[in-house]
Amino acid sequence: MNKEWVRTTVRDIPLYYNPKVKAIRMDTSTNVLGPNPAVNDVLEDCADMNLNQYPKPYSDDLRDALAEAYDLKADNFVVGNGSDEVLDIIFKTFMELGERVVAPYPSYSLHSFFVKVNGGHFETVDLTDDFHLDPDALIKARGKIIILCTPNNPTANAFDTDAVEQVIREHDGPVIVDEAYGEFADYSFMPMVNDYDNLIVTRTFSKAYGMAGLRVGYMAANIDMAEQLQKIKIPYSLNRFSEQVAIAALRNHEYIDRTIELVQTEREKLSRGLEDLGFKPYPSQSNFILFRCPVPSSVMISRLADKGILIRDFGRQRLLENCARTTVGTEELNSMLLSKLKEVMDEWQG
Repeated sequence: MNKEWVRTTVRDIPLYYNPKVKAIRMDTSTNVLGPNPAVNDVLEDCADMNLNQYPKPYSDDLRDALAEAYDLKADNFVVGNGSDEVLDIIFKTFMELGERVVAPYPSYSLHSFFVKVNGGHFETVDLTDDFHLDPDALIKARGKIIILCTPNNPTANAFDTDAVEQVIREHDGPVIVDEAYGEFADYSFMPMVNDYDNLIVTRTFSKAYGMAGLRVGYMAANIDMAEQLQKIKIPYSLNRFSEQVAIAALRNHEYIDRTIELVQTEREKLSRGLEDLGFKPYPSQSNFILFRCPVPSSVMISRLADKGILIRDFGRQRLLENCARTTVGTEELNSMLLSKLKEVMDEWQG
């Protein structure tokens, strides 16, 4: 293929993270309790779903359930095939070719992907030394759109609410608050969507709800903005089965409550265990922990993978030198991880 056929704005985009290692996956920050029980509940009713017919174009039933869950209106919500689709919709709706999108750094790598594939220019503003937001710098960067992730991936911390609200209040353009890990945080911006004409909050069923394989995401905004976003969304993009599982998951709180309790308990214990081994864990309000290694992170993660556990290496990125990220697992998984990490450290020091 002639590479000159490829649009110039996407020629340098690499393939997304796709490890081939066969190991216990503690690198994806998904739910360690296994699939949501709502999946089995809905499977029993599959025969009555009329799967030979299209779903509703805009997932009206799920939007009704979201409205009930968040005390908003159905028309505040746009539903998509994972939060990745809803992020893509936002850039398709508001970004002209060549316009600038500003984000904190370090943050979620796919934010830049969606900007580039839609022909925009992606610019970052460094977080502070302790991974907090610099709202003045974000605003001064003068992007058309600002996108930030809280709790932030990969740093795991939630940004100061006043700082985020300052960005929303003072920026003359759309502000996206990506709350993919919002269920684990102390605060959400979802209740504010009707208070601002520029706020969009995105969420997903992939993480806390244990439905990553079903690809269900959504966003909320004021009704005028949500209507415009809905016009750009691909109709029928969410299948009937995924929609019904998401509705059932919203209405059964037992699984999500167990998940949050597990993460809060095990996160603290895992953080202490990492510290005892000589690592530096950073504060987390998510279901993963970022920690800095006293040895080269690439070597440590490679040796850990050889022992059957895979975590995520961020050590080659600026500001994240020798940092790694692990999912907060069950007590058994965390004990296994710490045991294997100790073996790696003993081998390194020996």
